[in-house]
Amino acid sequence: MLETVKYFIGAVGASGYGSKSTAEEVTETCPDLRSVTAIITGATSGIGAETARVLAKRGARLILPARSLKAAEEAKARIVSENPDSEIVVMSLDLSSLASVRRFVSEFETLRLPLNLLINNAGKFAHEHAVSEDGIEMTFATNYLGHFLLTKLLLKNMIETAKVTGVQGRIVNVSSSIHCWFSGDMIRYLGEISRSKRHYDATRAYALSKLANVLHTKELARRLKEMEANVTVNCVHPGIVRTRLTREREGFVTDLVFFLTSKFLKTIPQAAATTCYVATNPRLKKVTGKYFADCNEASPVKLGSNFSEAARLWSASEIMVSEDPKASFDPLFNAFD
Repeated sequence: MLETVKYFIGAVGASGYGSKSTAEEVTETCPDLRSVTAIITGATSGIGAETARVLAKRGARLILPARSLKAAEEAKARIVSENPDSEIVVMSLDLSSLASVRRFVSEFETLRLPLNLLINNAGKFAHEHAVSEDGIEMTFATNYLGHFLLTKLLLKNMIETAKVTGVQGRIVNVSSSIHCWFSGDMIRYLGEISRSKRHYDATRAYALSKLANVLHTKELARRLKEMEANVTVNCVHPGIVRTRLTREREGFVTDLVFFLTSKFLKTIPQAAATTCYVATNPRLKKVTGKYFADCNEASPVKLGSNFSEAARLWSASEIMVSEDPKASFDPLFNAFD
């Protein structure tokens, strides 16, 4: 009850910020970002677009990967119109395709750019059952597995950049409080909805993908510490906000639901605040493997703090992104049952 009251009134937490803080406000005192190169997925609209706009305003060089190059170019134009000196590179990326992720990383490497900041923001809510070209349920493939591979392939660059520059690298995984809606065996349910639509529930599938984001953060933080890499990874819940994530269900019912819940919603600038805070605030220099909401450290659901489950998901993910042409997901899913 107390947390709900704090949310409504925008009470600030230990960070000095709260639910009503905006992305611009939380970055007003951040270091000059002109030496920072950032990749932001899902930056063509909504929270990602606002995150990109604010980071560009603070001087960061941006890489904007997107399925639609037209949408990415339009996002770039909007940012440049406000900040003419912005350096922005638009690139093609479809996170639901592992081949596309590999092409993107290969093309990024040809640019010979450092990488200081990776914001895994893109998200999808597939109302109808669909499977990616790699045989994985579409929401999970886009929200988690594509980002898992993207992070894995970019990690060497981030570690090297941090080592050469002495500036800590940061990875921010955008999750959701809906991750607490999932219970049960993650790999088993993923196998069920990847092989058949009989057990598919759109909300549960979305919750699964967001829980995977939380567990990815936990396990990656552990591995980075073992490597003594000067790179941190944290996870954020942006808050409840209406974005293009609901585009497959636009209409009277959707409009009515959002109208009735409007008092609970954040604005886009408020929703982007936690991402920008975790990505830039110097107070978080040594902080890694944590979950943030309203610009303050929070607690994920119990399963999201389970190191064994995080390691189990990581092992399964390594198999799913394998380039072995003989690899089959059936033995994987059966083995993890």
